[in-house]
Amino acid sequence: MFNALAISSIYVLDQDQALEFYVGKLGLEVNTDQDLGFMRWLTVSVPGDRDRQVLLQTPGPPALDQKTAAQVRELLTKGATGGHLFFTADDCRKTYTELRAKGVEFTEEPTERPYGIDCGLRDPFGNHIRFSQPLPVTASAKAQEKGR
Repeated sequence: MFNALAISSIYVLDQDQALEFYVGKLGLEVNTDQDLGFMRWLTVSVPGDRDRQVLLQTPGPPALDQKTAAQVRELLTKGATGGHLFFTADDCRKTYTELRAKGVEFTEEPTERPYGIDCGLRDPFGNHIRFSQPLPVTASAKAQEKGR
């Protein structure tokens, strides 16, 4: 059976612009940037976590024909489709303030939820991104989870 998730992918319209956003603004690190001939394999990851990567893929061959790629680009631009990334942060409000200072536009300010504090934003291509500061798990919650 499976033992880990290694790579997830999201569509972006421009990989260089995606690098500016994901590395320059969000602070992720480039994991792999390689020209495979038929596509550019560009992955980023959270600093210190090279085991889990996000492939920043442009819609097109080899995964999609040109007609389908055009449809995906249109839907992505409208925010009607696209990927969803969920990150955690030690301090959601501090991270929000730091990212706003870098020009990141948010769709939702930090909000307290039953599971912690989280907020939402979109990348320049329409992909949805959320990050949260999870509540610490109490001993009783751990015991309940263990009993399930």
